Amino acid sequence: MKRVRSILYVILCAIMFGCSNFDDLNTNPNTVENATSSLLATSVILDMVQPDGYAANFIQDACLAKQMIWMEYLHDYNYNVLGRASFSGYTMLINANKMKELAAEQDREAYEALALLAKAYKLFYLSMQVGDIPFSNALQGELNNTKPQYDSQKEVMEAILEDLEMASHLFSLAHSFEGDPIFQGDVSKWEKVTNAFRLKVLMYLSKKENDPELNIKEQFARIFNNDPLMESNRDNLQLVFSDKSGQLYPYNKAISKHYVYATISSVVIDTLKAYNDYRLFYFAQPAATMIEKGLQPDNADAYIGLDPVADFSDVKSEYAKGAYSAINLRYIEIPSGEPYTRVGYAEQCFILAEAMLRGWISGNAIEYYNAGIKASMRFIAENTPDDELYHHGKKITEDYIDTYLNSESVMLKGGIEHQIKQIIIQKYLTYYMQYPFDAYYEYRRTGYPVLPINPFTNRNVEKDKIPVRWMYPTKEFDYNKENVDKAVASQYDGIDNNNKIMWILK
Repeated sequence: MKRVRSILYVILCAIMFGCSNFDDLNTNPNTVENATSSLLATSVILDMVQPDGYAANFIQDACLAKQMIWMEYLHDYNYNVLGRASFSGYTMLINANKMKELAAEQDREAYEALALLAKAYKLFYLSMQVGDIPFSNALQGELNNTKPQYDSQKEVMEAILEDLEMASHLFSLAHSFEGDPIFQGDVSKWEKVTNAFRLKVLMYLSKKENDPELNIKEQFARIFNNDPLMESNRDNLQLVFSDKSGQLYPYNKAISKHYVYATISSVVIDTLKAYNDYRLFYFAQPAATMIEKGLQPDNADAYIGLDPVADFSDVKSEYAKGAYSAINLRYIEIPSGEPYTRVGYAEQCFILAEAMLRGWISGNAIEYYNAGIKASMRFIAENTPDDELYHHGKKITEDYIDTYLNSESVMLKGGIEHQIKQIIIQKYLTYYMQYPFDAYYEYRRTGYPVLPINPFTNRNVEKDKIPVRWMYPTKEFDYNKENVDKAVASQYDGIDNNNKIMWILK
């Protein structure tokens, strides 16, 4: 029965995404018995990279990070209600294990590497939500272990880093494999993604950099000095959409009319204005009220970001007047939108720049900081048609990028903490409509950018704080109570709430 369920999950993924850019996917088995490693690989990879849904679900992480405001109704994440996590991610790992088991001998290294990467990716982000999770004893239902014990978050992170190291090694030994809708089986690309993700995990562990058991700095330096890393946006782990049915960008108007409720926050708009950043004209539409006053779409003053922590009735009033910037039409009108990135080159550059400032590796932080900004801007320019409808006459060109990097407000300078703040703010802008929840996690780790908190509208129990975690799923308390209770007791003094500090943040 478990095998049937896992294959049905694969078929469902295939139906949802058609034949993808995706064109060469093996998605038509005649029977359950015809499941292959390549078919399972397709489902595993899509599960890693596909968006969580359409409309509000697609931008909910941006609401939590105060990048956007959802106007259809009072969105929980806009006002700091996190609620409970879901452990549904374990479903994909069943398919990853089956993929590895079914692999022919000559393909085993590639599929085993992919399984390790997928497990590390999924469980890393699950642990980032709640803290301790089942890891070493998870997915043992076939051994009648339906109530797995929880590993500490430290143990989880150590295991994830070990799995990623092994995945990198196996990819280096493997040859191309079938069923890959992203890199068409190019294992060298997957090796780079794996190593970039290793760096990302280590940077999220920055508060533990002096833990002698983790050896964060040493691990980071070893990867940087010895392992292949991303070299450009062409190495991004990203899902590319198209104009084919089932493959449209999730915010395209043909899929949903709810896009009208997405507005951009003052945090994003004001930051872009302060930097004279042309990404403003690619992210947003000018406010109707400003156009009525005679401002042109190429004037930054025509763009208004709504206060993400204002009373919702006040925000609705401004929305009704047209005194706000909606998302750019390129997200709505262009069927392919832009690729959806999970692990990217620009992000890697910012991670390396921060590591250099922290003294983890040697190098020129300015060089990598600038490379990250260039990659972020080039990604936007290269995935947007050269049409004033989409850039409002403020094109991102190489000359503009050079001018931007040499502007006083953008140049990396000052004390180390100030430079780290600059790096994280650039990451924050790069994460717009991309890298789900990473903007929030970076804020949680560093405190940057400084996000507004309004005690009068904050629905968090602690009115002066943004919550720092999700609570454990209700189903865990229903079916695995003894173990989840132990995890809550060991981490949070027996109180499972959204404001308890997990190990990685201490």
